[in-house]
Amino acid sequence: MINRSFRQILFLVPLVTLALALAACGSSSSSSTTAASGGSSTSTSEAQAAATGDIPDTQKFLKFKNTKAGYSIPYPEGWAQKGSANDVTFSDKGNSVHIVISKGAAPTVSSVAAELKKQAANDPTLKPGTPQQMTVGAGPAIHVVYHLEGPPDPVTGKRLTLMVDRYVLASHGRVATVDESTPVGVDNVDAYRMIINGFKWS
Repeated sequence: MINRSFRQILFLVPLVTLALALAACGSSSSSSTTAASGGSSTSTSEAQAAATGDIPDTQKFLKFKNTKAGYSIPYPEGWAQKGSANDVTFSDKGNSVHIVISKGAAPTVSSVAAELKKQAANDPTLKPGTPQQMTVGAGPAIHVVYHLEGPPDPVTGKRLTLMVDRYVLASHGRVATVDESTPVGVDNVDAYRMIINGFKWS
């Protein structure tokens, strides 16, 4: 009886060892799956981080009146403002609205294209689009979309690719160049359209 029981135990030991080995393999496979889904989670997090620059539908806007340069324009409440007189920028989370006022003739498709070409000569990351004539709130304008790399992030050092909508308008010898920029992947089309349509000469 004892010998028979002992032989049964000896027979079961290899089976138990095999079962433990298979369990270990399953655990390893589970870890690999977890790691793989972890990569997907990281990509999702990056996409969500990029989306933090979206201007919400509930955003309040204020009116900026530049009496020296002779214009007014709406801007999102809470955005930082820098510059004065003929060069003003509003910015937040990688987004910005930059308004420059200069003296000159009314812009044309050719003049706007030439100016962008000049800028691209000094910034190899700038990829200009094709200017087109259109109408905004203040009247006729030249509109062009271009891309370039933004400044390095102060924390990560990474540079985001920015998409910039440029509108060039004129009135009585004054020219306004309005650049509305946002990181690629962030959708601020409606808010930016409202801002440029709210631009008014005074």
